[in-house]
Amino acid sequence: MSEAQVLGDAIGAGLTARAIEPRAGEGDEGHTHESACLNCGTPLVGSHCHSCGQAAHVHRTLGAFFHDLLHGVFHFEGKVWRTLPMLAFRPGKLTREYIDGRRASYVSPLALFLFSVFLLFAAISSTAGKMEIAAEDQAKVKAEAAKGVAEAQKGLPELRQKRAELVAKGEDTDDVDQEINSREQVVAVAGRLAGGEHMKSTGFSMLDYAIDEASANPTLAVYKMQSHAYKYSWALIPISVPFLWLLFPFSRRFHLYDHTVFITYSLSFMSLLSASAMVLGALGAPAVAGLLMLTPPLHIYRQLRGAYGVSRFGGLMRTIALGLFAFLALLIFTILIAAQTGAG
Repeated sequence: MSEAQVLGDAIGAGLTARAIEPRAGEGDEGHTHESACLNCGTPLVGSHCHSCGQAAHVHRTLGAFFHDLLHGVFHFEGKVWRTLPMLAFRPGKLTREYIDGRRASYVSPLALFLFSVFLLFAAISSTAGKMEIAAEDQAKVKAEAAKGVAEAQKGLPELRQKRAELVAKGEDTDDVDQEINSREQVVAVAGRLAGGEHMKSTGFSMLDYAIDEASANPTLAVYKMQSHAYKYSWALIPISVPFLWLLFPFSRRFHLYDHTVFITYSLSFMSLLSASAMVLGALGAPAVAGLLMLTPPLHIYRQLRGAYGVSRFGGLMRTIALGLFAFLALLIFTILIAAQTGAG
């Protein structure tokens, strides 16, 4: 992903988050002092129009324009500095506060999720090594495979002749049969590699196509997987919510909305954590990055206890179960992305 694409995605993520939280980043000070809203004409009382919600004062300077851009893209405002510490150290209380309607002080789960996913994929693009196989390397692989085919085929006529002689004498042919089968398998597999063909093993046509495409052009396949994962990252939320529901089946206290808020804040934290670990690893601190990746179980435990008020034992058991469910949700998401990549 180029720098231009990263900047474009940053602006897109910021504008999306701003669309979800339209009042984010508006200040009380302005460069104009209207008595009526410039959007709908309603007489102004306070810093925002009580009819349409637009800020009372409009900033009409170049400096204010870039100030608003920074707010829109990076959400550098009071809500962020209140939300991030809560997300990191008191995730259960943050989740419960938002569910119970005390929301004005916090960034909404979806706005935070959108931006954290952007940061994660920006970190992936910036720190991941190039997984590229040059054309000459691919030609070398095919040449080696062709050489293997030739060597395996060289002894086959003699082995078949030897087998025929043993059969004529009524002697055991197991050893010769095993050698013939081994060479024939080498010829089959290496022959396909030499011809540029690839094995299909899943039984699902779209996944088989994705595997073939990845074998033929790893660089393009990785790019397409990353692009689709970024585009459809939101799908992790509906995939994960039913698994969390299974921890509180038929509960009258907790509803799907509660689980959705929990999952969205949790995914936001995991995305930010992964992005931080990648950056630390790239900066030469893999040990610290490794320690960070031990955090998820503790974070899930604290969020479960704070959001749902479960006991220590209940929180521990549900943390273990949710860890397994998270793995299954990621597996489902990966399969869907691979299938989408093969279809695209």
